[in-house]
Formats: sequence, C-alpha cells, structure tokens
Amino acid sequence: MNLTAAIWHKSTQSNNMGGNCVEVAVVRGRDAGVANKADEEFVVVVRDTKNREHEPQVFTIPEWDAFLAGVREGQFDSTAMIEDLRR
Repeated sequence: MNLTAAIWHKSTQSNNMGGNCVEVAVVRGRDAGVANKADEEFVVVVRDTKNREHEPQVFTIPEWDAFLAGVREGQFDSTAMIEDLRR
C-alpha cells in the first residue's frame, strides 16, 4: 500500500477521546493496494491513530458516503446499538 501522498485528517473531537481516534485520507485507488478497489479513481482509507502500522480499511467513495449518511441519520449511535444487544 502506497500511502506516502496521503493527507491524513483527524477529528477535532479526538483530543476529547484520550487518543482513541481514527484518521481518514483520500488516495488514488491504485495506491490503496486493494485489488478490488484498484480501478477506483479515488478511495477513502481509514487507520487507527495509535496503530498506524496496521493495514488501514479501504472504502470506495460511494461506500464512504453511504456510511457518513448513516452516521448523520443516527444509524450507528452506540447507545442504540448497545440497547439492541440487550434485547
């Protein structure tokens, strides 16, 4: 995976999380090193800030946009997901 050109972005909320955060960058699909994403012009890569040597997760732009839409709609609210487990 060639992420040398990646410009990583971290949430402004990360300082409030005790260092538990992720970083996100957009890179060319061919640089992501994932065969099924190599034909994508751009992909989103997500990595753990504390474990940068671990392989990041790679998403197409539509996959990432769908995830963000779900976040905005509250689909991934941790309180609701915990309540689902308790049922």
